[in-house]
Amino acid sequence: MKTDKTYILTINGGSSSIRFALYQGEKTLKKALSGKIDRVGLNGSNLTFHDAAKNQQGSLKLSTSDHKSAANFLIDWLEKLDSFLSVRAVGHRVVHGMHHTAPELVSQNLLDELHRISPFDPDHLPSEIELIETFRQRHPQLPQVACFDTAFHQTMPRVAKLLPIPRRFEAKGIQRYGFHGLSYSYLMEELARIGDASATTGRVILAHLGNGASLAAVRDGKSIDTSMGLLRRRGW
Repeated sequence: MKTDKTYILTINGGSSSIRFALYQGEKTLKKALSGKIDRVGLNGSNLTFHDAAKNQQGSLKLSTSDHKSAANFLIDWLEKLDSFLSVRAVGHRVVHGMHHTAPELVSQNLLDELHRISPFDPDHLPSEIELIETFRQRHPQLPQVACFDTAFHQTMPRVAKLLPIPRRFEAKGIQRYGFHGLSYSYLMEELARIGDASATTGRVILAHLGNGASLAAVRDGKSIDTSMGLLRRRGW
């Protein structure tokens, strides 16, 4: 049954997991549901979720666990939710966007480009592309938006993007791109929300600590350097 509420679905596809969340609202978003499928590609894969609206949580076991079957399992499960009929768009975290500087509506041209650059991050991009394509096949009318982890660092000066290798490789796209950009964007938005002047002026060092970790130097609200380079591999 379709509700009168509006939802946005967010997907964060990793090398061995798929995290997801449903946000209700338009201008001000409120998390209604969150969860993940873990151990994708391994035995013992499970879908776990927390329904904030109903204060419920649960876990389901997957019989198969490659990325495509995990994506279809997730969509099958989401389709059983009343709220899924009111999803207006899907936002995907895409680890590597090379020169993309902003979120972009998914098109066939974009998918073709992501396939082309997937060798730059073979641990993440292929599975993320497969997630997007699976949603596109199952729900072709549902708008999907790719949000690039590298976009935050596009403001870095050239000296910060250069790697200590022969310059001829730069023309082939070998440079420091920087990652965890969505995390850093969120941190900067939170600084602005609490009224910290460093969100727009001055200097601040940001740290992303998790399965992957990095630092970013920000000046006047713009990234000027980062500790991560060309690739983002599992466990970095």
